[in-house]
Amino acid sequence: MIIYQIALQLLPGIGPVTAKNLLAYTGSAQEALRQPKHKLMKIPGIGDHTADKILANKEALKQAEKEIDFIQKNNINTYFYTDNDYPELLRHCPDAPIMLYAKGKLDVNNKKCISLVGTRRATKQGIERCEQLVKELKETGKDPVIVSGLAFGIDICAHKAAIKFGLPTIAVLGHGLNRIYPSDHEKIAHEIVENGCLITEFLSTSKFISKNFLQRNRIIAGISQATIIVESGEKGGSLVTADIANSYNRDVFAFPGRVNDKSSKGCNTLIKQNKAALIETAKDIEYIGGWERSVKEIMTSNEIFPETTKEEDLILKILKENGKVNIDIICRLAEMETSIVSSFLLALEFKNLVKSLPGKLYEYSWK
Repeated sequence: MIIYQIALQLLPGIGPVTAKNLLAYTGSAQEALRQPKHKLMKIPGIGDHTADKILANKEALKQAEKEIDFIQKNNINTYFYTDNDYPELLRHCPDAPIMLYAKGKLDVNNKKCISLVGTRRATKQGIERCEQLVKELKETGKDPVIVSGLAFGIDICAHKAAIKFGLPTIAVLGHGLNRIYPSDHEKIAHEIVENGCLITEFLSTSKFISKNFLQRNRIIAGISQATIIVESGEKGGSLVTADIANSYNRDVFAFPGRVNDKSSKGCNTLIKQNKAALIETAKDIEYIGGWERSVKEIMTSNEIFPETTKEEDLILKILKENGKVNIDIICRLAEMETSIVSSFLLALEFKNLVKSLPGKLYEYSWK
C-alpha cells in the first residue's frame, strides 16, 4: 500500500540504501514496517538503533496520510522502487530514491534520455549551443527525452528547446510538487507537464533547503543514458552531476571552450581529465551512445567463424565496425546484460579474436 511506501521514505535515518535492504529481505514496505525487532535485527545493516526507528513509525504513517491527500487532490503520480514503471536506469543506481512523485507522465523505460545541464549564468553562445544540440537530437529521429533541472540558464534553455522542437522533457525538482522554483518558471513548468513531467523525490511537506538541489542531481544523472555539460564555470552543480554520471558508468559529454573563457573552464577541465568526451554535434552522442545502428542492422550473419556462437558473432561485428569499443556500448548495441557480454568477451579472448584494453575497451584482434 502506498501509505507504507511513503512512510518508509519518511523514517528518520533510513536512507535509500537501507530502505532497499529492508525491501529485499521483507518483500514490501508494509511488511518492513510490521516486522518485530528481533527479525529486523537479523537483516544486514539493521542494528538496535535503526530497528527502533523503524518500529517508531506512527508519526511517519500520519505524515504519509497527509501526503496521500495532497497527491489525490493534485493528480500526482507515484513511482515506487519496486514498481514496473519506475525508471529502469535509475533503479540500478545504489542511492536511487525509493519513491518518485510526478506531475505528468514519467514515461522513460525503453526510451533514450539525455540530460542537458550547465551554468545558471549562461552566455549567449551557451544558449545557442544548447538549442542547436536539442534541434540536432530531434533530427536524429530517435526522439530522446530531454532531462534537466528547471533552473535558470542552461536548464531552462534545454526545456524550452525540447518543447520548441517537439521532444518530451523532464524537469527534476529539488523540492516538493507544492511549488515551482524559481517562480519565474511556473509557465514553462505547466508546458513541461504537457510534454513530459515534473518529478521529485521530495514530499510537499519537505523543507525548502539548498542541499536538496544537489541531491536531486543524482536523479538527473541516473535517469539518463548520457549527460551533457553545455557550459560551466570552474565550479557548479553541473560538474557534480557529471561526477555522479561517471560514478554510474554513464556517458558524459562536454562542449569545449576557449582556454581563457571562464564560462567554459569547467567543461575544459572535464575533457582534460578524461571525465567527459568532447562533443561538437549530436552525431558524437549517436556514435558513442551506439544510436547509429540497431542490432538487426548490425547482425546479418552468424557464421563469421565456425567455432563462434550467434551472440559472439554479433559482438565481433560490433567490434569490427566500430574499432575500440567500451563494454557499455557493446551491451547497448548487442542489447545484452553486462554480465552476459563479459562472458562472451572472455571466450572470444581465449579464441584470440578479441583483445581487451585499459578503460573497459575491447577491439577485434583477428588478423
